[in-house]
Amino acid sequence: MPLASAFAQESAPLPGPGLDIQNGAPPQPDASILAGIIHPSQVAGLSSLELEQLAAEIRRVLISTISHTGGHLAPSLGVVELTLAMLATFNPERDKVVWDVGHQAYAYKLLTGRAHKFHTLRQAGGISGFPNRAESRFDHFGVGHSSTSVSAALGMAKARDLAGEDHHVLSVIGDGSLTAGLAYEGLNQAGATARRFIVILNDNEMSISKNVGALSLFMSRNLSARWVRRIKREVETFLTGIPGIGGDLMEIARRSKHSFKNFFTPGILFEALRFNYIGAVDGHNIEELRETLALAAALDRPVLVHVLTRKGKGYAPAEANPVLFHGVGIFDPESGEPARSASGTISYTEAFSRAICALAEQDERIVTITAAMPEGVGLTEFAERFPNRFVDVGICEQHAVTFAAGLATQGIRPFVAVYSTFLQRAYDQIVHDVCLQNLPVTFCIDRAGIVGEDGATHQGAFDLAFLRHIPNLVLFAPRDEAELQRGLATALAHNGPFALRYPRGLGPGAPLPDAPQALPIGKGEFLCKGKSGLAVIAVGNRVAPAVHAAGQILEQSGKSVTVLDARWIKPLPEEELRTVFASHHSILILEEAALAGGFSSAVLEFCSDAGLLGTRRVRRLGLPDAFIEHGTAAVLRKALGLDRESIRKEMENMLDSAF
Repeated sequence: MPLASAFAQESAPLPGPGLDIQNGAPPQPDASILAGIIHPSQVAGLSSLELEQLAAEIRRVLISTISHTGGHLAPSLGVVELTLAMLATFNPERDKVVWDVGHQAYAYKLLTGRAHKFHTLRQAGGISGFPNRAESRFDHFGVGHSSTSVSAALGMAKARDLAGEDHHVLSVIGDGSLTAGLAYEGLNQAGATARRFIVILNDNEMSISKNVGALSLFMSRNLSARWVRRIKREVETFLTGIPGIGGDLMEIARRSKHSFKNFFTPGILFEALRFNYIGAVDGHNIEELRETLALAAALDRPVLVHVLTRKGKGYAPAEANPVLFHGVGIFDPESGEPARSASGTISYTEAFSRAICALAEQDERIVTITAAMPEGVGLTEFAERFPNRFVDVGICEQHAVTFAAGLATQGIRPFVAVYSTFLQRAYDQIVHDVCLQNLPVTFCIDRAGIVGEDGATHQGAFDLAFLRHIPNLVLFAPRDEAELQRGLATALAHNGPFALRYPRGLGPGAPLPDAPQALPIGKGEFLCKGKSGLAVIAVGNRVAPAVHAAGQILEQSGKSVTVLDARWIKPLPEEELRTVFASHHSILILEEAALAGGFSSAVLEFCSDAGLLGTRRVRRLGLPDAFIEHGTAAVLRKALGLDRESIRKEMENMLDSAF
């Protein structure tokens, strides 16, 4: 099925943003400020009372819609007032707003012409969960990964100045993104150039999980603290009370880089980077925000506005548990309870969590590392049970990998748990700091393959292609949750770099081993032995659909198909591959990764070099040379020909044409 057709089919029946939760019927229309916003410039004409009403309406739409579509609820709830204040202060037709990561931009989407299709959020054929330049002219930069906004917006400011224009450029960063080095590289250049440029720091003391590190602690200090206000009042009273010179001293104190603003707040950091620092400002007070942003707009040099917000603001369950509601699936909007799967199987992430904890019980050398995502990668239990052997480095994937390399030089066995899409950010560190030195660092690559609704920035398509050519690295893809646990045991036993890649979501339900044993590296496993002349070589989560399809074909037509679980991308299972190519004339290779440079490419390279191809017919199914947009994993796999039914049809076609 063409991708466009599949997307249209999925998006059509989705509920609208005003869905009645009880019976699914659209409610009767009532007075709606949001419905009257057809252009973002209209926000500037609203009264203070209307802005407050609009903020409440936006929150209702966010909660209602995301309860049906899933998405990044808590971050967007926290910046509703900030979004309104920006649109009320700046000219959306001229000024450029760059959202960092972008998962907090849902209110911005609602106010920039997308309210009528907001119910399609993150659904195939619908609007993206992140700013997307192809989606709206008000989305000035495509995002999805953290800490890019300052560099991108600074580039826009430079281009503005080269063109002799005078519009404003704003970077909205926060939600943990200011812990990453890329953000400071941009800030460093921005301050040095003295270019007119506004950075808005959305400080909610959170990223996906609670922020960690000295910088996040530093950022949490603000002028609203009672002790700061008390000391400030006392010193101001003292200075102004000095006869004759008190007023002058007070003015000097206000302007000095050693003033109270700088000493007690992050201002000292940003002033050192040559930014004018304004803050901290209540991020839920629209009038205060408007006044502050107007002041920032009047300055002709880099300025940072420090805004304090509450993640999940206005929805009690999200305020109480901002980690859960950072990126949430379908949930009951009344209670906040997430929808539960009826399946009794566990996810790959849960299988990883159980196995790494069990291994750590037996081996004190194990240390786990995450980049601000302990819940997402399944390390919450490990952190609770082994707090001294768990490290959250913040949104710093490059540092995480080199930090792990340093640990490994001292006899520690580090396991770096990270999403596939975020591991891309640490490519040089994998090559230079781990593999070149042949250090025993294990990369536990979650969310490999199709991820789904988060779209092109998050699909784990490229890990096999950018990892398999690196010397010294062993690369393994388990077919189920039991094999994942055996793979972890293998990684611990292996004295060198090791990577496991596994998908998002539930496993096929394989029984878990009581004590996982190491697997022989480079040894595949035949799961079906056939006589039809057709063999399927599959890896990772495409093995189970291949086995199921082979079973259906045998039952329906009596034709038996060979299925090889290759397991290993590097080193390849060469012995089993030789067997397959020696005894079959048609071969189908399956992977849920980019075909360009992926597993099937490796198989063909080996077989070509070994003289095994001959006249054999080889077909490959995997991810195409394209960025895969958002939609449920099931719909995307069907559209890409990677679901169970598509694989069965491809096998039948190859069987029919072979005789």
